[in-house]
Amino acid sequence: MTEIDRTREHLIQTYRKKAKHYDITSRLYPAPGYPQRAQRLRAVRALRLRPGGTVVDMACGTGLNFRLLEKVVGPGGRIVGVDLTDAMLARAQDRIKTNGWSNVSLVQADAASFDFPAGVDAILSTYAMTQVPECAEVIAHGARALSVGGRWVVLDLKLPGNTPGWLAQLGTATVRPFASIDEWIMRRPWEAIQAAMQEELADLSWTELFLGTAFLAAGSRGRSVSKDTDSPSASAEVGR
Repeated sequence: MTEIDRTREHLIQTYRKKAKHYDITSRLYPAPGYPQRAQRLRAVRALRLRPGGTVVDMACGTGLNFRLLEKVVGPGGRIVGVDLTDAMLARAQDRIKTNGWSNVSLVQADAASFDFPAGVDAILSTYAMTQVPECAEVIAHGARALSVGGRWVVLDLKLPGNTPGWLAQLGTATVRPFASIDEWIMRRPWEAIQAAMQEELADLSWTELFLGTAFLAAGSRGRSVSKDTDSPSASAEVGR
């Protein structure tokens, strides 16, 4: 089993255990009082979605972003929630049923192998992409699936700049049940995400939030980004 396979299996097992109470426990992530909802709202606004738009919520978990997205795209839009863990998607399905949303579909898939539907208006990932070892590849695949002008937005956690190792270990203690923090600190995935978005997208904006403990990255697909016709993402069409 490779290191990537071990990371993936760890995530599946962790979120299966936590799915039932995730909506409650996630409020403590990464620390009690952290402005998660305000940051999620800011990320959704950065998508610049319009009524009737189509958005992929990558690593959607239990669907905590769905209500915010529904308010923007409306009943004529489409939301595709993608997650690795079956138990998390089961909770997301309960949320969909409770709210009577008929325009939300769920896909169980690894972010690294997901076939992005071509021509989507936006892709969103909140507090998840840095846990994907192949995060740069996911950014690239998603960018090539966007319609011209479509938006890729990533909201996630990071270490503040120049953080000493011992302080990083202390500050990330609450996140340890969710990920391999030692590997995460060493890998510094937010840097890979920033580089991939700079490479694949136009007008990239990068904003550090809450004393540098999080970042909001957003960019648009320009006309110069060519579709990779050999990639799976170029063959899947968006349905209505």
